[in-house]
Amino acid sequence: MVEGVPLSSTRIAVLLLPLAIAASAVGANAQTGVPDTSKARLRIGPLYLSPSVSLTNAGIDTNVFYQPDPLAPKRDFTMTVTPAAAIWLRLGPTWFSGNVKQDLVYYKTYASERASNNADQLSWFIPINRVSFTLGGDYLNTRDRPGYEIDARSQRTEVRYNGAIEVRVLSKTFVSAKADVHKVDFDSFATFEGVNLQEALNRTTTTVNAGLRHNLTPLTTISFEVLRGEDRFTYSPVRDSDSTETIVGAHFDPSALIKGSARVGYKIFTPLDAGVPDYRGAVADVDVNYVAFGTTRLAVQALRDVEYSFELEAPYYVQTGATVSVTQQIFGPVDVVARFGAHTLDYRSAVTSGLRAIDRTDHVRSYGGGLGYHMGRNIRVGVNVDQQRRTSNVLLRRYDGLRFGTAVTYEY
Repeated sequence: MVEGVPLSSTRIAVLLLPLAIAASAVGANAQTGVPDTSKARLRIGPLYLSPSVSLTNAGIDTNVFYQPDPLAPKRDFTMTVTPAAAIWLRLGPTWFSGNVKQDLVYYKTYASERASNNADQLSWFIPINRVSFTLGGDYLNTRDRPGYEIDARSQRTEVRYNGAIEVRVLSKTFVSAKADVHKVDFDSFATFEGVNLQEALNRTTTTVNAGLRHNLTPLTTISFEVLRGEDRFTYSPVRDSDSTETIVGAHFDPSALIKGSARVGYKIFTPLDAGVPDYRGAVADVDVNYVAFGTTRLAVQALRDVEYSFELEAPYYVQTGATVSVTQQIFGPVDVVARFGAHTLDYRSAVTSGLRAIDRTDHVRSYGGGLGYHMGRNIRVGVNVDQQRRTSNVLLRRYDGLRFGTAVTYEY
């Protein structure tokens, strides 16, 4: 048993190690829904496997608890080992797809920060002539920071169930209907700044949507969706809300020049409590990358959406941000990477006793870089340095932290 890590989680990781043990994820073809197994590392009859293992953050963390300078930030040696596997199983015309991932987080001095986090996904794709069905579920059991706002590593579980039906109405055009239920459950002992996170943030989100998808080219798909969502909080009904979104999206095949997906739209977010202000504005979710000349890779992740806050005076904030990384092959197996990220947390305060608290905006900036060496096709060894800084007009919410160390990724 690893000290500070539950035995059951350790056993799960050990079971994955013989598979050759961060998942080499292979997604479904956006135009057919059939899983793309071309990058699977192993095949046993109808079963496809893509196992991997990675070692990250093996080095020094200069601010373990994300504390401001007056509180004398603590430093420690840390590392994270992540065994994972992507799995596909074909049964007749249908496909089961799954991902299993385990993060084993270690701190040398501060044993309270050690954790074993697991994330599992399963879906079943069922095509029947011009109609296809997809059923799926996700399970997350983790003890990490829920986002940029809460600095404590907080134990929580998240369970998601979803289903979809899609009908081909023309040779390249499909209409769909989807439903999704997502439950977030914090541990009863999870707290931050004196606030019990279970009482503040436990909730169930129910979403239904209708969509239209068109295969523009063999490698590009465009879509249009209308979503209706309800958030209901178990212990904090002041945060209950309804929302409506209209989303336009594009998905690019992994073999296209530009890979990934981009979704932008407009959201009407309506809290049920009259003292909490509405939000009406843009939302976005972008994750794309581009490889130029076979030696330069540009990756962009961007997000804008409403996120719930643990603070009662400001039940939610609008998070806007982007992370950009550039990886350049220098010569042979050697590459260098540079990273930059910028995010804002724009808090929207509730009306209390007829008065509205002053809205505030926190800023999070990250900078980093690294040098990597590829040992054959399956192993990459890297040295990384990353700094993250948050500024806020609330003293206890400010911090500045630096991490430096090595990372190793092995794909079977």
